[in-house]
Amino acid sequence: MTLAIYRRYRPATFGDLLGQELTARTLKEAAKQEKLAHAYLLAGPRGTGKTTTARLIAKIANCETRAKDAKFRAEGEPCNHCTHCTEIDEGRSLDVIEIDGASNRGIDEIRDLKNSIRLAPTSSLRKVFIIDEAHQLTPAAFNALLKSLEEPPPHIIMILATTEADRIPPTIISRTQQFYFRRVPRELVMQKLTRIAKEEVVDISGEALDLIAASGEGSFRDAESLLDQLISFGGRRITLADVEGMIGKVGFAKLSAFAGLLIEGDRKAALAALAELSDAGYNLAQFTKDLIQYLRRVAVITYSPAMRETLARELTADHIAQLAEHAKEFKDKHLELLKGLINAYSQMRYSQFPIIPLEVAIIENLKG
Repeated sequence: MTLAIYRRYRPATFGDLLGQELTARTLKEAAKQEKLAHAYLLAGPRGTGKTTTARLIAKIANCETRAKDAKFRAEGEPCNHCTHCTEIDEGRSLDVIEIDGASNRGIDEIRDLKNSIRLAPTSSLRKVFIIDEAHQLTPAAFNALLKSLEEPPPHIIMILATTEADRIPPTIISRTQQFYFRRVPRELVMQKLTRIAKEEVVDISGEALDLIAASGEGSFRDAESLLDQLISFGGRRITLADVEGMIGKVGFAKLSAFAGLLIEGDRKAALAALAELSDAGYNLAQFTKDLIQYLRRVAVITYSPAMRETLARELTADHIAQLAEHAKEFKDKHLELLKGLINAYSQMRYSQFPIIPLEVAIIENLKG
C-alpha cells in the first residue's frame, strides 16, 4: 500500500523541521549534550510537527549510531539508517508506544500504561511513550499519571502532545519540559508543497499551490493531504480550477476582485458576482471568512503600513502588492462593511440559506 504524502515526506531530522526552528535547535542541542529530559509536553496547532518531533526524540534516544560513534553523536541528529531508527520510522518499534488520548482516556488505560512503564525495553536503549491528544485524558487518568511523570524509571521517556495546552493540569505541565509549536507561515508550506510536487512529477500552477497552502491554515499535514487527494483525483496535472472545485474555496484572484467591488461600492456588480459564486457551488461561509480576512489585511496595511513586512510571512509579494492597491482606497466607512461581513458570517454558518446574510450585508453597506 502506498504511503500518504504527508507520511512519505515527514521530516527525518531536526534540520527538516520547518517553522519550529527554536524547538528544533533546543532539542538538537540537548541531543548533542546527551541531556534528553524524561518527560516532554509538545503543544500547538494541528499538523505543525508535534508527533514528528516526538518520534525524532524517540530516534535520538535509541539511535545505535549515536550510541557507538561519539563524533556522530555531536551532530545532535538521528542516523535514520540503524535498526532502531528504521523501526521507529516504519511504526513497528516495540519500544515506542503511541497512545491516542481520545480513545484511551480513562484511569484503567493509564494503569495499564503504568504497568508497561515498569517493564524494561525489549531491544532499544529507551522506552518512549507518546500520548497524542493528551488533553482528552480524564482528571483521574492525569492523577494516575503524575507519579510516573515525577519519578519515571531511567529507561523511560514520556511525551505528551496536545492541541489544547490550557486543558493540561498545571501539576502535569510542571513535571515536563514544554515546547510550544506555532502555526506554520504559508510561505514555508508553499516551499514544501513545491518540493513535493517536483518530486512527485506533478504539473501544478503557483496559484493552485498557494490556494492549497492557504487551505491548510498553517498545517503542513492538512495541505499535504489535500495535495495527495488532488493527485488522486486529477492525476499529474492540477489547475487552480481543480483546487477550487475540490475544496469549494476561491483563489486569491477571485477573492481580490470581489473585495475590489466592495471597496468601490459597486453593489450591483458585487451581488451579481456573489450569485455566480453561489451557482458554481462554492462554500459561501468559507468565502465570507476569506473575504473578512482579506479586508482585515487591507485595513491593517491602511492604518499601519509597516505591517506589510509581517504579512509578507503569510503572502506572496504579488498578493501584498494587490492588498496595498486596495489599501489606497480603503476608508473609515469600510470598517462598517467589515463589521457587517463579520456579523453575516456568524449568521450564515447556521443558516439554511447562507447567501442571504451576505447579500443583506452587501445591500446595507454599499450604496449602489
